[in-house]
Amino acid sequence: MNGKLPPILMTPAFRYGKMTPWGGEGLRRFGKQIPDSKTGESLEVSVLPGLESRDETGRPLSGLLKAYGAAMRGTSVGEEFPLLLKLISSDDWLSVQVHPGDEYARMYEQGKLGKTEAWVILDAEPGAEIVYGIREGVTKDMLAAACGKGGEAIRACLRFVQVQAGDVFLIPAGTVHALGRGVTVAEIQQSSDVTYRFYDWDRVDAQGRSRELHIAKGLDVVNTGRQPEKCAGRPVGLGGAQGLRYADGPAFTLDRLTVRGEMRLGATPESFRLLMAMGDGELSWAEGSARLACGQSVFLPAQLTETVLTGELDVLVMAPATEQTGGA
Repeated sequence: MNGKLPPILMTPAFRYGKMTPWGGEGLRRFGKQIPDSKTGESLEVSVLPGLESRDETGRPLSGLLKAYGAAMRGTSVGEEFPLLLKLISSDDWLSVQVHPGDEYARMYEQGKLGKTEAWVILDAEPGAEIVYGIREGVTKDMLAAACGKGGEAIRACLRFVQVQAGDVFLIPAGTVHALGRGVTVAEIQQSSDVTYRFYDWDRVDAQGRSRELHIAKGLDVVNTGRQPEKCAGRPVGLGGAQGLRYADGPAFTLDRLTVRGEMRLGATPESFRLLMAMGDGELSWAEGSARLACGQSVFLPAQLTETVLTGELDVLVMAPATEQTGGA
């Protein structure tokens, strides 16, 4: 990488097998060379230890960030990399879970970030559902009592919402949630692996063992008073391009751009951006170009001056929510 940093086409790491007993083969539809038939997650842009994404030559993202510093991260982004981008595909329900905020995670999880995330539904079987919050009127005490009983008692506390392709859901820290069977999502989140499971649908492995639950910590951080709603995008200008903004901080921004022909993305020296193609097209810049296939993720360094998207496709564009990138 001499001179200006070009866009970096990312190669993902995968969570599969025993790590994702709810996984399947759905990520193949997004061009992923998955390692087995129980692959649940493609970590597209990740610095998580053991699950790092890499550039096309095999260099880990953490090494690139260390080598190129602010030219890659941006002038408003600190050395702790803030975001994680995934594709998730489910053949069964994921665990019912909740994530802590930054303050709790810093205190009780060895200084890690908390986790606010957002789901963009890319594919969903007819009638597919997610758990999105707790039913109205359910208190923390009621949830705690249900956790002691398990099964039907916990399910009675949960708010089930039907989903379809194109829906977007913001999941702030403290929100109980679970991805349902037959759903594929793009997930943008804070760079954290802290998850507290309330319930795992009475699932056991071949040896009859269930996965660990974290009910005490989950009850510490859950917000039972929140009734979250599906995101409605609002028009936004993004460095000269026009699109819809679905999330606007405090952790990240999330935009969806519809490219019909040619669309220019202006410079953002204060912050890197992440791009995920939802169709086939081309990305070009002053020194070169690259073909984009559906599901391809790209790291756009802050130093990059301008890029041009060409084709008939939608793209997701994500960035840390700095003061400069957080508004329209």
